[in-house]
Amino acid sequence: MSYPVWQFELPEWIEDLAADFDAQSASDEERMRFVIGLAKENVAHGTGGPFGAAVFDLETGRLVAPGVNLVVSSHCSHAHAEMAAIAIAQRVRDTFDLGAPGQAPCELVSSAEPCAMCMGAVVWSGVRRLVCGARDEDVRAVGFDEGPKMAGWAGAFEQRGLRVVQDVLRGEAAAVLKAYRDGSGAIYNARRGTPNVG
Repeated sequence: MSYPVWQFELPEWIEDLAADFDAQSASDEERMRFVIGLAKENVAHGTGGPFGAAVFDLETGRLVAPGVNLVVSSHCSHAHAEMAAIAIAQRVRDTFDLGAPGQAPCELVSSAEPCAMCMGAVVWSGVRRLVCGARDEDVRAVGFDEGPKMAGWAGAFEQRGLRVVQDVLRGEAAAVLKAYRDGSGAIYNARRGTPNVG
């Protein structure tokens, strides 16, 4: 049997948005606004869910790789925005470890706190800083299942040398989630672990 090849393929519209990003004066808020813009455009173009993320060079602020949620369009449950941004950044940097010796340190900026799956990916990616917009409760409030996450996860990340900054433009990030729900966007993987019973 021949199995299909699967890889992250970002929507074409991202190129223009990424080209317009100015790294020179980018603050946490400006980088988060860029990521929230990715989430909004992903919904507007019908290319995925209301989540955006991007990996940036921590020293220069330059964009290494953008990412958007591609779960529905790719038919793949792990195609979250963070996973896409991390995977593409690792290809750009030609390493599975963005924190390896000789690598310029990176940060991940995400429009929402990572779900249970993405938490592991963030830790193992090698990024040294994580900046989040919407909180877990904002994501769950619109119906998404974030999975079982340990209490105090941000402190556990910090103990591993991964700095966490929360609530950057939280209101703006949460508004994208609500607009998506109110626009009847697909709330996938919302069974909370309950199997389909036919």
